This record gives sequence, C-alpha cells and structure tokens, in this order.
Amino acid sequence: MLSMPFAMGQESSQLLKDTVTAGTFQSTGSAGITGPDKKRIWIVGGSQAALWTGSFIALNKAWYADYPKESFHFFNDWGEWQQMDKAGHAWTSYQLSRLSGDMWRWTGINNKKAIWLGGISGVAYMSIIEILDGFSAEWGFSTGDMLMNIAGAGLFVSQELGWKEQRIQLKMSYYPYAYDPQDKARALDLFGESTAEKILKDYNAQTYWLSANIHSFFPDSRIPRWLNLSVGYNARVMLGGTENIWTDEAGNTIDRTEVERYRRFFLSVDVDLTRIRTRSKFLRSVFSVVNMVKIPAPALEWDSRGNFRGHLFYF
Repeated sequence: MLSMPFAMGQESSQLLKDTVTAGTFQSTGSAGITGPDKKRIWIVGGSQAALWTGSFIALNKAWYADYPKESFHFFNDWGEWQQMDKAGHAWTSYQLSRLSGDMWRWTGINNKKAIWLGGISGVAYMSIIEILDGFSAEWGFSTGDMLMNIAGAGLFVSQELGWKEQRIQLKMSYYPYAYDPQDKARALDLFGESTAEKILKDYNAQTYWLSANIHSFFPDSRIPRWLNLSVGYNARVMLGGTENIWTDEAGNTIDRTEVERYRRFFLSVDVDLTRIRTRSKFLRSVFSVVNMVKIPAPALEWDSRGNFRGHLFYF
C-alpha cells in the first residue's frame, strides 16, 4: 500500500541531524574505535527502538485511524501502480539498512554484526507498515511489499558481505508531474497537496534507479572512482491502483480509461558521492545521506508504447 520514501518522525529527524553533525554516517565505519562502545550501542539501539515505536504510533494515528479495522489478513496488491510502490519499498528498506548499518559500525561492534543489524533494522522498520495494513479493512498484509522490503535490505547485506562495499545502489529521483486539468482533483485526493505528501505518494512523479559504480568493477581502469551508470524505472498517468476508473465524492463514476497508463525505462549516468575523497567527516556524512538521491543528468528513455527519446536533463 504505502511505499514510504521515508516518512521520518521527530525522533528520526533529530537523530539524523545529530548524527550528521557528529560525522557518524561513514561508509567505512568510525575511525578511532577499536572495540564496542557500550554508550554508543545504547544510543543507537535506543534511538532505533524509539524510532520504530514512534513511527508505529504516528502512522497508526495519522494514516490508519480513519479506516475501519478487522482481524489480521493478507492482501495481494502486486498488480497495482505498475509496481512503482514495490520499487519504493525496496528503495526505502535499502536506504534504512545502509544508514542503520553505518550507525552500528559507529558503535565499534564487529563489522559483520553491524551489517546484519543494519539489514534487520531496515526490514523491521518497514514491517510497521505491513502490520498496520494487515489489521486494516481497507488493505491487508502484502506479501509483495514484504518481499521487496527483504530484497532492499538483502541488496545492502549481500554486497557488504560479498564485496565489502556498495557497488550497486538503489536511488530515487522526483520531479512534479503535470496532470491534465480535469485530473487535478483526483491527483490531490490520491497523492496529497503538500510537496512532502507528493514526494511520499505520487508514483507518477517518482523514478527509481539501480546505480552501478563502474570503477569498482574495473579497478585498474582510469574511469573516475565516482562515476556510475544507472538504469531507471518510472510509470505514468496512473489515476488509480489498477485502472483509471474511480468514484468521486458525489458518487459519480469517473472513467478515464482512454488515458493510457505506460511504463518508462531509462539509461543515465550518476555520481556516487561516497566515493568522492575528502578529509572532512562532516562532508562524508552529508554525502552518505544525499547519496540516496540520483543526481540530475542526461538520460535515454524508452517507454512501453514504443517511443524512444533523449533527455538533456532528467531528474
């Protein structure tokens, strides 16, 4: 149901602010720490537990309170939103696992344990949504969503254990979608009015990317260490989960099936900010967080209608 390019509460926002300021989000761990630091372990463990609990309460109150509840049940929504929501689940789980893993490294614990704790944390956090969905009459526990949550965390864990680095990253980009005037009311109802709501929920405006670092696969080459090649996915003109038919507040059936829903695929370049060398801990921390987003760049596009075109600047 909800894909969450992530909805952080006050606890997580403050933690992120404090952690970036302290320079703790470092992909290489925390310099100067030779063993587990109990104080840091309590800080990270307590912060993540508070984030999980606070998010559960906040989501239940803000998102699910207005919908009827029923006994726990499952729901198959794999065919909805051209799988854009599934890509969102994978991206969010991957990024949460990556950032959580860096936080656990900061505690000085064994690196392999930090990696696994990061992956488990990402899946555990995303499970909040599935649990709440499972008790909602409007939706249900989505096995597809859960599989994508595990896939996102698995992408982080497998690369850290196998390559000891993130050669292939999941990234996201967002650019507001220009809806047809007659569809704007529907878009506002589905995706919200504020920019934050639209970034979170507007699948027509999101693009998800697999961004691969070229130099990491060819370490002896002269290819810049920061240069990535990215493959992107986006879908357009979705005015409902499975079809462009809905009932408005007055009870009228609106049929916009003449508007073709279609998929888009991209090939573009990108920058892995974490591979830009700097002595500044603060910059390394900022780069690690900002690296969740793909930079605007030229791109080639092919869509499911058979059209092919280039973009001088795509985001």
